[in-house]
Amino acid sequence: MPQNTDYQAANSETQAVAYKERLNSWAIARLLPDAQREIVARFRSRSDADGYMQHLMQIKPNSSFMVVFDCKREEVAI
Repeated sequence: MPQNTDYQAANSETQAVAYKERLNSWAIARLLPDAQREIVARFRSRSDADGYMQHLMQIKPNSSFMVVFDCKREEVAI
């Protein structure tokens, strides 16, 4: 059976990294003053994020948390 050799090794590495970044799109954000948010944890599924958020609300009842879908993560360029 012929193999597909029409690919570049560097391209497949960037595709693998992009796929891995998309796996953990559900996140829990802690709501901060001035309408800012801080990502506390990331999850693969919404139900995992909901469950962990309930746990966070029990151990930190005075904090505000929110489950968000982070489809476009911004990377900080140094």
